[in-house]
Amino acid sequence: MTCAACVSRVEKKLSRLEGVTASVNLATGRARVCHPSGLPVDELVATVEKAGYTAALPEPPADRRPAPAPVRDGEEAERRRLVITAVLALPVLVLSMAPALQFRNWQWLCFALAAPVAAWGAWPFHVRAARGLRHSASTMDTLVSLGVVASFGWSAYALFLGGAGEPGMRMPFTLAPGAAADGMAHVYLEATVGVPLFVWAGRFLEARARRGTGAALRALAGLSVKDVAVREKDGGERLVPLERLRAGQTFLVRPGERVATDGEVVEGGSAVDLSLVTGESEPVGVEPGSAVVGGSVNIAGLLLVRATAVGKDTRIARIARLVEEAQAGKARAQRLADRVAGVFVPVVLALAVGTLGFWLGTGRDAQSAVTACVAVLVVACPCALGLATPTALMAATGRGAQLGILVGGPQALEGLRHVDTVVLDKTGTLTAGRTTVARFTAVPGAGGLGERAVVRYAGAVEQGSEHPLGRAVVDYARVHADAALPDVVDFRALPGRGARGVVDGRLVEVGAPTGDLPAVLADALTAAESTARTPVLVRVDGEAAALVEIGDVVRPGTYRAVDALRRLGVRPVLATGDAKAPALAVAADLGIQEVHARCTPEEKAALVRELRERGHRVAVVGDGVNDAAALAGADLGIGLGSGTDAAIGAADVTLVRTGIEALPDAVRLARRTLATIRVNLVWAFGYNVVTVPLAMLGVLNPMVAAAAMSASSVLVVANSLRLRAWRPSSAPRRRRLRHG
Repeated sequence: MTCAACVSRVEKKLSRLEGVTASVNLATGRARVCHPSGLPVDELVATVEKAGYTAALPEPPADRRPAPAPVRDGEEAERRRLVITAVLALPVLVLSMAPALQFRNWQWLCFALAAPVAAWGAWPFHVRAARGLRHSASTMDTLVSLGVVASFGWSAYALFLGGAGEPGMRMPFTLAPGAAADGMAHVYLEATVGVPLFVWAGRFLEARARRGTGAALRALAGLSVKDVAVREKDGGERLVPLERLRAGQTFLVRPGERVATDGEVVEGGSAVDLSLVTGESEPVGVEPGSAVVGGSVNIAGLLLVRATAVGKDTRIARIARLVEEAQAGKARAQRLADRVAGVFVPVVLALAVGTLGFWLGTGRDAQSAVTACVAVLVVACPCALGLATPTALMAATGRGAQLGILVGGPQALEGLRHVDTVVLDKTGTLTAGRTTVARFTAVPGAGGLGERAVVRYAGAVEQGSEHPLGRAVVDYARVHADAALPDVVDFRALPGRGARGVVDGRLVEVGAPTGDLPAVLADALTAAESTARTPVLVRVDGEAAALVEIGDVVRPGTYRAVDALRRLGVRPVLATGDAKAPALAVAADLGIQEVHARCTPEEKAALVRELRERGHRVAVVGDGVNDAAALAGADLGIGLGSGTDAAIGAADVTLVRTGIEALPDAVRLARRTLATIRVNLVWAFGYNVVTVPLAMLGVLNPMVAAAAMSASSVLVVANSLRLRAWRPSSAPRRRRLRHG
């Protein structure tokens, strides 16, 4: 396929089959086809071939790496054809455009050089034009082929029969066709060689730029390692190819190495760099029990990891698959462009014939009429129409993947662009979704101990507890204590009340608050109850020493994300199944005005329907099964990569990073992408609206027209390419990490 007219033709041919719908992407060279199970795939391939094109099934996902920017078949041959065409064409262009260099019989040398260009250099255009003619179809190749044949044929007539072959003939070059010189027919050999030269050059640059739009996705595909050090049962190591690694096997990751596949840390502790996988700007600490993502880089310690997913089931593979699927879609504006492209070439052919007839009918000489006709044929460009959306979408989805944003397609981008209300779940979305120490309040000097010592004592006692609240205290103590947690003597769990034990010869009790409390702890208890956090009292030798507030805490960065959404004109609404008190506390922290607590899944879905009925464009962000119905019923569903498969499956957009920090970036990226698509389409339509009439009026020389046509496609792709470098306005500069 070479232009949007090809896309339109293939889609029409496939859609004529009963029960078949097809969407063809010019930039990726792929078609997504939905067909009845009883219709064999071979019949679909045969239908495409009958339309004059080639087709083949893609390789199975398990046996290939994603290739978002395909290289067209025979591109190396096209490059050689471009080089040879340039070698033959450049002398013709120089002699035709510089009369001072025109020597005796120069025109015959140009004719000899132009003949192989018109035949061999433009041969692929002639072949595809003839193939289209056999199938009653016309494409951009038809226009190029006719332009070359017409300009070469006219030049041959001028040289052999029109007097232009006389020795000593001089021919001035003009940007617009003019009258014949001294009654001689004008030679347009510069157009004969210039049209294929500029078209090949344009396609070469366009192909390079199109491959650039998929660079981000290829970078993801390149994050995998070739070999992995597998830990044997006897404790030894064995280096095996990544393809032979199986789920459940353990492997080593040394400092500076990439994690081979998704897994769980069994031994060791370190920090991993996820910047190329999820867009996280800071390294993430891992320890035994922590999940690690394949493709991330181990920065410090030695890790022993148990593989939990391999091959096509890894996070990187799923990301690549989602992005590839998104690139197959089309925006509404692109569907309009494809419909226009379906009739574009026949209209241009009619205009070219009409131009020829008009010029001859008004008494102008034949050479001016032919020149204007050829200019109309070669200046028209349906390529830009076909590339306007897919190239921008490829660049945007690749950039989104780098930022931890997976977009389900152009419809999701359009939805993000117009969203004005976002419904946010609380647990796991705005908050961490796990029990954590939210605040630790100590009585100064209680028991002669400092705050860090009290933390250490509380953590030591709770080491023997299996209660979730006890584990939260232990995790907090390991980070904030002034020394390692000491041993406990005479530990005793008190069901329903807490735990007690002797630490460093002192009785330490950790449990529910009872009795009179010092003012500082009484105030902390009141604050904990108002936010629905669980208060835990620490007593040392019977004296109240500290109050621990345990609950679900707001994720870091959530306030900035909510504030950024408001600045973008998106109103946040909190809808949670949690109690009213903690919901109001989180909403107050984040500045959210509308709160709906104790919501069942059905009530969340009803809230979404109500907001939509009021005229709002609603997005829902959630990570659990209870959010799936609301996600599916919204204008746009946004799932979290850390959420359940049900939530991700119902979502149109997935945020790979934990929390909603990437959500404002997703809105900004959608707006920038759709703006780029609009600029591309305006240019593609506007270019043809302006240049075709100019060519009909005889203002454009065919060679200039060919250069303009090739440049139009390259400009569209180059404009889309700018999305690869797009940065969120609030994004911090990422530090360069040194590994090893």
